[in-house]
Amino acid sequence: MTGEAVAGPRPRSGRQRTIAGHGYEAVIASVGATLRSLTFEGRDLVVPFAAGEVRPAYRGATLAPWPNRIVDGRYAFGGVEHRLPLTEPARSHALHGLVLWTEFADRVVADDCVVLAGTIEPQTGYPFRVEVEVEYRIDEGGLRQAVTGRNLGPDAAPWGTGPHPYLVAAPGERVDAWTLTLPAAEVLTVTADRLSPIVVEPVTAHPEWDFRAPRVLGDVFIDHAFTALSRADGIAEVRVQSPAGTGVAIAFDEACPWVQVHTADTPDAATDRLGLAVEPMTCPPGAFASGIDLVVFPPGGVHTASWRLFAL
Repeated sequence: MTGEAVAGPRPRSGRQRTIAGHGYEAVIASVGATLRSLTFEGRDLVVPFAAGEVRPAYRGATLAPWPNRIVDGRYAFGGVEHRLPLTEPARSHALHGLVLWTEFADRVVADDCVVLAGTIEPQTGYPFRVEVEVEYRIDEGGLRQAVTGRNLGPDAAPWGTGPHPYLVAAPGERVDAWTLTLPAAEVLTVTADRLSPIVVEPVTAHPEWDFRAPRVLGDVFIDHAFTALSRADGIAEVRVQSPAGTGVAIAFDEACPWVQVHTADTPDAATDRLGLAVEPMTCPPGAFASGIDLVVFPPGGVHTASWRLFAL
């Protein structure tokens, strides 16, 4: 039933809320305000996971108060040095923020809309109190997600956000056969071992990552942030399409000047390259340290970023 929690024991991913309309159906899990599944006329548009699973590989997670990596978990803000827990221990980084496993409370529950809210409490490495509100809404344009941060504390606070969907052009296929359209003129290069950011360069210097003209992905590896995005009426759009013509797109406005793309390479054949992670971001990897496109909340400050997923 849309807008209602699934009956029975509470699943590992939290309360389940289903919203639907215009051929779309999305299931939102309360842990991490996660997009657990999204379909159009029964076709998967993102790689789903089961309600009873611990969310794998950040599928559908809401990323806040930063997306991607803070190298070594270290940054300085307001003249104070901070050190965060290393949540990507293999590479010694703080990865994807602090709300990944937060239980979000219902604020609005309707047939076509769910609004969830959680609070980041002051803690080691991030001594700021920020409310995070996540809205999912279905309309004729697809599934819209908006993330709003509100600084509830007495001090300025750093902030960034983004989503983590793995887009699916055709269920059961690997990304290799799909055509990617990515209107980005610049890419942030990273180290091979730790994926730590190095420098922004033109994609013309890295033609393997130049998808401004639609091109089949093939066996290229991507786990990079892109910027200098071409936009129409302020909107950038990243598309993936299968050889049969089915596909999915994500569109986002200038609140997100960056987008992370990852071909989801894994050593497990069952999950290797099953979807293409496309993550609009308000700031690049390492922004807490570099300050690049970092949002700084004054006390009482509010910031919203949004994006839209839709079928092709």
